[in-house]
Amino acid sequence: MNTLTDFSNGLAMAVEKGGGGTLLVGARRRYPASGIAYAADLVLTADHVVTRDENLSVGTADGKSYPVAIAGRDPGSDLALLRLAEKALAPAKVAESAAKVGQLVLALGRPSNAGIQASWGIITSINGPARTGRGGLLDEYIQTETTSYPGFSGGPLINTEGEVLGLNTSGLARGAALTIPVKFAWRIADALDKHGTVKRGYLGVRTQPVEIPESARKALKREQEHGLLVLWLEEKGPAEQGGLLVGDILVAVSGQPVDDPDDLFVALNTDTVGKSVAVEVLRGGKPETVSVKVGERK
Repeated sequence: MNTLTDFSNGLAMAVEKGGGGTLLVGARRRYPASGIAYAADLVLTADHVVTRDENLSVGTADGKSYPVAIAGRDPGSDLALLRLAEKALAPAKVAESAAKVGQLVLALGRPSNAGIQASWGIITSINGPARTGRGGLLDEYIQTETTSYPGFSGGPLINTEGEVLGLNTSGLARGAALTIPVKFAWRIADALDKHGTVKRGYLGVRTQPVEIPESARKALKREQEHGLLVLWLEEKGPAEQGGLLVGDILVAVSGQPVDDPDDLFVALNTDTVGKSVAVEVLRGGKPETVSVKVGERK
């Protein structure tokens, strides 16, 4: 038995499995890009590779081509959803286990009709949350040793079973290739399918991270070293109408601790827009909870 041959065959089999759900996306003038079969009639790709609104198409592993229309797009996360007029795709299989640092992975792309392309490496880090250069915020992102060849944006990162771990894109960090984890990408895709856009909540506050005094930490009954000091309230904004005051220290939203502005951004996700959420604050060093109806960021 040749161990290297078995290893090589295993990688080739993973590419074959993952390649079935990796599509050719024709949505810009010069270079095609890649996409992932999200559903039988839906393709998830990178938003930055969709540079026209008409004459869009996707190509499958068996050489067929289908016209598609834009179902929705979210520049902040660099994700776009394309819709076929018929249910002609076999959806890509999503990994049940989360990605891990050190895991062997493959980046796939279908940038031409010549067939699937692949590169392999390990996951080097999993980070986040982080603001993107496109006005959004990623809860989490993956960095790998894989090579992102031209046209790979929108294609999948897969494990050695051929299952999707995330969507690869070079459109978020000044050309550097990142992977948007599947749990985040699929949540955005679901919102795009339902609404065409992604709603993001806001409270109408300006804040500054501050250290929580020891006495206040005891009153909170949890180990939380920092919160967000409210410096300004939008007139008649959600926070002011909900009863927040300048000088309050935000410590949690819907039970989720917030100790920097990115935590607050994440807590005010699509599901919170238009709904009342419990906002925990320290007011005069004592914990209080106010109910705030989350607004929609325009």
